[in-house]
Amino acid sequence: MVAGLLFGSFLNVCIARLPEHRSVVTPRSHCLHCGHMLAWYDNVPVLSWLLLRGRCRNCGQPIGVRYPLVELATGLWFALGGHQLAVLVALPATAISTDHRVIGALDVLSFLIVGFLLIGLLVMDWETFLLPDAFTLTGTAIAAFVVCCQAIFTGTTEHQVLLPANSIHLNSAGAGRDAGNVFLTGPEAVVFGRLAAIVLVTVLLLAIRAAYRLVRRREGLGLGDVKLMAMMTAFLGLGPSLLALFVGVLLASGYGVVLLLRGRAGGATRLPLGSFLALGGLLAARFGTTVWNSYTAFLQ
Repeated sequence: MVAGLLFGSFLNVCIARLPEHRSVVTPRSHCLHCGHMLAWYDNVPVLSWLLLRGRCRNCGQPIGVRYPLVELATGLWFALGGHQLAVLVALPATAISTDHRVIGALDVLSFLIVGFLLIGLLVMDWETFLLPDAFTLTGTAIAAFVVCCQAIFTGTTEHQVLLPANSIHLNSAGAGRDAGNVFLTGPEAVVFGRLAAIVLVTVLLLAIRAAYRLVRRREGLGLGDVKLMAMMTAFLGLGPSLLALFVGVLLASGYGVVLLLRGRAGGATRLPLGSFLALGGLLAARFGTTVWNSYTAFLQ
C-alpha cells in the first residue's frame, strides 16, 4: 500500500507533464499556480493534501482532488497485487514448482504495471483527450518483455499447440494414441500467441476506425485508443482485452446517452473513450481471466 501511494504520487507528475511533453524528472514538484517548490512534508501522498486542506501553503490556491484520488487508487491497486504475491509466496513447495512460482510472480508484476499505466491513462484522457505514447507504446514493450520472461520458465509441453496427427490410430486394447504433431512448443505458444492477439486486436480496431471514417467522413476512433488496446492486449491477452473493449464501449455509450438526455452533448460531441477503455482494462485485469474462462466453459 505504501509503495502504491508513492508510485501514485509519481503518477500525478506523469499525468500533469506527459501530455504537455514535459520532463517528469525536472523541475521538482511545484504549485501550478504560483510555482512554489514543494517541501518534502508538503509532498507526502494523501496526508499532505489533507493537512493543507487541499490548498497550496504559499498562495492558498486550491489543489485538485485528483491528486489524492490517484494516489489512493494506485495504493489500493498495489495492495491487491501485494495480496496476490503474499498468497503465491505462502504456497508450499509441494503445491507449486519453482518455475510456476516465478511465472506467478511475473503475473503479479504485470498486474502492478498495467494498473499504474491504466490509472494514469484514464485520468490523462479524461483531462486532455490525449493518450501519450510514453505510456501506451512503452507499456506494450514492457508487457512483451514480461511475456518473454514468462516463456523462459514455461515447459515445452505446457500450452503447446498441436496439429492433428497423421499416424494411424489402433483400437486394440493397450494401443497407444498419438496426441498430435507439435506445431508450437509451450514457450513459442506463449510468445507468438500474445503477439497474434496484439495484431488481431490492432487490425480489428483499425478496420473499425477506417469504416467509421468512410461512413461518417470524420474521425471516430483515435490512434491513441488503438495503441491503448494494443497495450492492454500485450498485458492481459486476447480474452480479457476483448472484455475490456466491450465494457469500455458500453460505459462510454452510457455516458454519452446521459449527456444527450441532459442536453450537454450532441451527435458530434467528443468523448474520452480512452478513459472508459482504461476503466474496462482495470476491471479486466482484476476479473477478466475468471470471466473469460467462465464464458468459454459455458460455450463448450
